[in-house]
Amino acid sequence: MTGKIIALVDGSIYSESVCHHAAWISQRTGAPVELIHVLGRREGSGSADLSGSIRLGARTALLQDLADLDAQRAKLVSHRGRAILEDARAIVDRDGVSEITTRLRHGDVVETIEEIEEDARVILIGKRGEAADFAKGHLGSNLERIVRAAHRPVFVAARAFKPIETVLVAYDGGRSAMKAIDHIASSPLFQGLPVTVVTVGPDTVEARTGLEDVKAQLAAAGLAADTRIIPGQPDAELGKLVDDEGFGMLVMGAYGHSRIRSLVVGSTTTEMMRSCKVPVVLMR
Repeated sequence: MTGKIIALVDGSIYSESVCHHAAWISQRTGAPVELIHVLGRREGSGSADLSGSIRLGARTALLQDLADLDAQRAKLVSHRGRAILEDARAIVDRDGVSEITTRLRHGDVVETIEEIEEDARVILIGKRGEAADFAKGHLGSNLERIVRAAHRPVFVAARAFKPIETVLVAYDGGRSAMKAIDHIASSPLFQGLPVTVVTVGPDTVEARTGLEDVKAQLAAAGLAADTRIIPGQPDAELGKLVDDEGFGMLVMGAYGHSRIRSLVVGSTTTEMMRSCKVPVVLMR
């Protein structure tokens, strides 16, 4: 797959991790990095009209003052956005990436992704954004929206960057999971990394056959993969496996095999994004 590494950065603590992961992917794939900061429609927009009860010349003067303040605020927000991009560029540059572009956008982040993702090979975003609190169960407000909308792999960065040395793949035989296997087989990102493919659930002939097919597909791509079937519930067992065996990244389909509602991210996926301390790569 060709294309840019699209990395979304804001003023959150996760943005540094996003930058380091973008550089790591770039070094393994040779793809250029594009850093994007999106100014939401509310940022830099006018505040409420506070002049309704003012009369005569004072009202006109206050309106002018408010307009001047709004213009100044919009300029400061834009300057801050460019500063965020400059800092992000410096991080990626220090990590050894030479081909870096930056872009300051206005509007909705999902609309931005829809406009530019045709040129992307992967979209990076932090687990939590600048406006999110740090409660364990709180995900960034844009994260699930982006996962629902994106047609490219979405790489959800954890809070801290660590070089990724092992990969865990959750496989349930569904369309999203099969797409994840296709991506792993075709991307230079995974070459040389030990891959473990896990099905969580009953040990059936169908499950074994599915894993054998996956192992053969990855072997044909030069990847030696271990496969396992683990009893239990995916949202509990996958997180435990990541913690117990120290996997560096989790790859999974954004939706489970039995997904019914197209507008809701699979419950297992959401739980993994909440609880995993390592990056999660999601395939729609």
